[in-house]
Amino acid sequence: MELEKIIHSQGFGSRKECRALIRAGVVSVDNRPVGDPKRDFATDGLAFAVDGERWQYRERAYLMMNKPAGYECSRQPQCHPAIYTLLPWPLVRRGVQSVGRLDQDSCGLLLFSDDGKFIHRWSSGKKRVPKLYRAWLDEDVGSEIVGRLLDGVRLHDEPEPFSAVDCRIRDPRVLEVTVTEGRYHLVKRMIAAAGGHVARLQRLRIGGLWLPQDLPEGEWRWLDEVALAALAAAPAD
Repeated sequence: MELEKIIHSQGFGSRKECRALIRAGVVSVDNRPVGDPKRDFATDGLAFAVDGERWQYRERAYLMMNKPAGYECSRQPQCHPAIYTLLPWPLVRRGVQSVGRLDQDSCGLLLFSDDGKFIHRWSSGKKRVPKLYRAWLDEDVGSEIVGRLLDGVRLHDEPEPFSAVDCRIRDPRVLEVTVTEGRYHLVKRMIAAAGGHVARLQRLRIGGLWLPQDLPEGEWRWLDEVALAALAAAPAD
């Protein structure tokens, strides 16, 4: 593939802008500057650098973030910064979007991609993908709340009750809840309907993929083959 097409596909601007970058001598392959935009390279395993920043060619982008509170999962945020401000601009420009959403005051595991099929697979409520949340409550958690969540609670403007797939008390004021539905503020609303109030909410797992303990809030990383396989695997405690 021509170098200008490669750089363009990875989000570094229009074809014209990518040609200008290459001709300016700021694009290198295998640590060697390349000044010819039309030079062909095999994309399999291709590593390149733009302005000294190294990148790996990826036909599709799959990544995860440890989302911090205070960011909206929107390109047109209303009251808080967009979560996309935490990503490098080439990823945003190539069109990655969040796979589903986390509320602005929620944190934890959030996926991104520019692959439409992947986004639909992991955000569609019809797929019933299990998602595990850790909720910190204002008061001690009673066993009756767990029972209500497992039995099902009714939410305002919803015709059918919603049940947790799993629900466990981890500390006196910490509850872990697994759901497979996707609704606005679902876990918070379910816990409220069961008699509790969520002070903080964190998503720990999607499918079989856990939020890495060594991924700081606000940071992101690529989903490698191991992570993608874990995502599709059956969840395990």
